[in-house]
Amino acid sequence: MRKLRTPGYALALPAWIWLFVFFLVPVAVVFWYSFGYKPGLFGTHANDVLSFDRYAEVFTPTFLGTFTNTLWIGIFGTLLCFIVGAPIAYWMALKAPANMKGLLLALVLVPFWTNFLVRTIGWLVVLSPEGWLSTALQAIGFDPISMLYTRSAVLFGVVYNYLPLMILPLFVAFDRVGAVTREASKDLGANSIRTFMRVTFPLARPGIVVGVLLVYIPLMGDYITAVVLGGAKGNMVGQMLASQFQTAQNWALGSAMAIMLILMIAITIAVGALLAWLISLPFKYQNQVKLEGVAA
Repeated sequence: MRKLRTPGYALALPAWIWLFVFFLVPVAVVFWYSFGYKPGLFGTHANDVLSFDRYAEVFTPTFLGTFTNTLWIGIFGTLLCFIVGAPIAYWMALKAPANMKGLLLALVLVPFWTNFLVRTIGWLVVLSPEGWLSTALQAIGFDPISMLYTRSAVLFGVVYNYLPLMILPLFVAFDRVGAVTREASKDLGANSIRTFMRVTFPLARPGIVVGVLLVYIPLMGDYITAVVLGGAKGNMVGQMLASQFQTAQNWALGSAMAIMLILMIAITIAVGALLAWLISLPFKYQNQVKLEGVAA
């Protein structure tokens, strides 16, 4: 009797079904709504007349400025998360005692034990002109903090909220390099900097990519941080989207903004990947020349 063999891709079917039902279908609906309009004062959307007018509205100076501000916060927030998180992850993976790594990972995850909104409100207390930090600075002769409700306050908030999402994949990536590989590089004459640039960093590149994507994509759609810490100067697209769907009840315009946000995220990721590939070309060329020299 022949055994019925299940194809290998069947294991992935539940995930594909989930993504289709709860991601592709909603995005398709949003895309369809973006060609409609708001029918009257109390309507939310209508698609009996299709047009690109909502996309034209997105490119008006008011909305375009919010997209630019979001892009700035997204790029610099992700960059700051990497600058702060990379040394921490490197130390945890390669320098910290092995019996302490579990505790250190738990400490990194401690912020996730608290609600996202509560963590953000915590920064509201810290950055407030009447908060404890401002009071302490005034006690030693400094001016009170005036950072609240600015783009810088939003930047501080998103870096704090998304930093663990950068540290964890970087920790895994650096930990996989292992001490044996680095010691082999040093035995062949490479110093610590050369070992990091030629061995550790290239081997950890997949983790770096994962960390950047895990931070950048949700950060671009964040609106809680902008609402709590940003005010008018720190407005982000996520906040504007929520306003269109919940307050203005203009689902067509909100859908057009959502599609433009998705496109902006995809384009910036593609541009970043292209730049990373172009930067890596000289190193690949040097390694190829050295291999050819050794073979000769």
